[in-house]
Amino acid sequence: MKEIDVITIGDKTMRLVRGDITERTVDAIVNAANSHLQHGGGVAGAIVRKGGGIIQEESDNIGYTPVGTAVITSGGRLPAKYVIHAVGPAIGEGDEDDKLKKAVKSVLLLASGKKLKSISMPAISSGIFGFPKDRCAKILVHESLAFLKENPDCSLDSVEFCIYDDLTLKYFAGEFRALKAL
Repeated sequence: MKEIDVITIGDKTMRLVRGDITERTVDAIVNAANSHLQHGGGVAGAIVRKGGGIIQEESDNIGYTPVGTAVITSGGRLPAKYVIHAVGPAIGEGDEDDKLKKAVKSVLLLASGKKLKSISMPAISSGIFGFPKDRCAKILVHESLAFLKENPDCSLDSVEFCIYDDLTLKYFAGEFRALKAL
């Protein structure tokens, strides 16, 4: 795990790290889920493989959540206590930017409502859902920053973006640099 950059917003931080989200020791990691909460491939599959079948069982009990929303399960055997399953848009379904913004806000509201202190997010929708990585980075970073600024009393102390691949990391690092230049 390698920390790439940090932005401070009052007493809160946004962090960019490179690594495997299933290894993060935070209150909750975010899963880039589908609406039916079937966690077969990508990040979702890795989360269930490492965290155990309880994550899929709890997801099955929830059953369904629409695009732009998020739900929470336990973290099973993961270092994180919880998994927040965020459903971002697939490219081509229409209104994708707004749907991704809603998904990020849903994650942050859910985490704050559960009084969580720290979360780690992957690049939601930028994998098999085909959302452009540059737009994903811009939306996730800016929506998280806006939430922390607009909700200074929320429980979240740290919002982290945990990125695995070089190309996506480049876009997130660019967003962090651009914010620091303001």
